[in-house]
Amino acid sequence: MKRPALIISVLLILIASCKKEPPVPPDDNEITPKQARDVLYTIMNANYYWYDLMPSVNKEDYDGPEKLMAAMRYKPLDHWSFVADYDKFNAQMEGEFVGHGIMIGIDDSSRARIALIYKEAPLYKEGVRRGWIVKSVNGTDVAPLIISGNTSEYNRVMGESKAGVTNTFVFRLPDGNEKTITSTKSSFILNSVLYFDTLQLKSGLAGHIVFDSFIATSVDSLTKAFKFFNEQGINDLILDLRYNPGGFLLGAVALASFIAGNSVTANDLFIKLEFNKKKTNENISYTFKNTPYPLNINHLVVITTSATASASEVVINGLEPYMNVITIGDTTTGKCVGMGGWEYGKKYVFYPVTFKVVNKNNDSDYFDGLPPDIRVSDDITHDFSDRNELCLKEAINYLETGSLGRKGIRPFTRQPHFSERPSWMSNSFLDPEAAK
Repeated sequence: MKRPALIISVLLILIASCKKEPPVPPDDNEITPKQARDVLYTIMNANYYWYDLMPSVNKEDYDGPEKLMAAMRYKPLDHWSFVADYDKFNAQMEGEFVGHGIMIGIDDSSRARIALIYKEAPLYKEGVRRGWIVKSVNGTDVAPLIISGNTSEYNRVMGESKAGVTNTFVFRLPDGNEKTITSTKSSFILNSVLYFDTLQLKSGLAGHIVFDSFIATSVDSLTKAFKFFNEQGINDLILDLRYNPGGFLLGAVALASFIAGNSVTANDLFIKLEFNKKKTNENISYTFKNTPYPLNINHLVVITTSATASASEVVINGLEPYMNVITIGDTTTGKCVGMGGWEYGKKYVFYPVTFKVVNKNNDSDYFDGLPPDIRVSDDITHDFSDRNELCLKEAINYLETGSLGRKGIRPFTRQPHFSERPSWMSNSFLDPEAAK
């Protein structure tokens, strides 16, 4: 078994060292659910952050690790610990995505719209963009299903999450016309940076980046974006993390280091990871990294929603001791803890919460989320780059005027979204270096 790896997003994962590794059968095919259950039980008792608050369970009452994990979690605070299939988990953390490549949300008029779409997605290649109205999928209006939270019926309509599944969509385009597209789910590598460019404002040149997730390819994508920002000489930055669930720790450190730029040194503390009372000797600190493309900005504005989680929240919290971070949108998820990952026989991966994340000032425990400086609805009727999109419009207003809030702004609303992402992916933060 490898040394566990670090995560911090809504998922925040840490692959931590483990002196007593559980035995692995010589043939992975011989691994039984009960063997995996027994291994998980040992890991939880030794490494779980809330080991002293876990419910008392008899492991023999459970026939596999998934049900045991659900039973052992400290439910008042732990919404994230999970068990996953080894191959699927690793493929997804490398950025491999299977589906149409979309997230569907509900607008203020109760209509289903495309909230997010990846550039390599089948539907993107058909011209579909954020803001398009989804009138039906296979003849079914999915808006009522999303509004009511009827996940099982929505999944039935959309079909299995595997390549080759075909669905017929009817869209209403921005010009009012309708378009029918038959799309087949496929496997592709998602782009974690959805958009980046500069905005010429009254206050000067601002960078604008929409960042979706901290996956294995994210550092390269961020480097490309921040090289551009550095060369353009931006003086402010709008960082859109509205759907970012977290991911690799190295990505969070890289992003924070790019943003902090010349205002920090490589010796300045970014975050600390604090383990349970039996593992305090494993506590570890992460400092900012030297970057070839540091920024020198006056203002940082971050767009957040209730889907902003883990590593994304860590970036915000970790930067606040060093700069004034203005947040616009909605209160974040509230995941200030991370997860240790264990592989078992290349069949299972276990990710229980194993540590808490604190910043330079020892600020943490934001389990209720990080509240925004001004609450603004996620406006899925406009694309990310459209200056009429409510969150971007408010960010521009702040940079140009120095104040938050305007007369006539629409009332705040929070609407549901249905994503093709697996549920655990809305919770992560990994450090691949720790697994080596």
